[in-house]
Amino acid sequence: MRTQRRAVPHPSTEWHAESLPVLRGRLADPDGTFAAFVVDHPQRQGALAALVAGTLDYRIGGARNPLGVDGYVFSVATDPDARRRGYAHACMEALLEWFGERGARRVRLTASSQAEPLYASLGFHHKTDPLLELTL
Repeated sequence: MRTQRRAVPHPSTEWHAESLPVLRGRLADPDGTFAAFVVDHPQRQGALAALVAGTLDYRIGGARNPLGVDGYVFSVATDPDARRRGYAHACMEALLEWFGERGARRVRLTASSQAEPLYASLGFHHKTDPLLELTL
């Protein structure tokens, strides 16, 4: 059985001043390797109900992926009071379409156990390769 550690939000928002200009720049970058899809919250103006973000990565091409273009989903979030309404599913469908339009033949992500049903409904399946990570 896998155990999943939950990310603990950092209480400070000081990092926003550094992070937001980078995010805006990536979204406006003409190279087109980063995308985010959102659903506005239906009850709270200016708030998001769901967000999905991903990037395109190049790998050396192979038989199953000759162009070597991979999609990577790195952020999926849904406001707790907006869950179970299909918002994250709609955002994921938009991101998967965006990946496909740009030649991605494979999409990867890591998932919490709570989110696995969403990804399974979209056709994702477990791989046997373990993920290793190094923080620099």
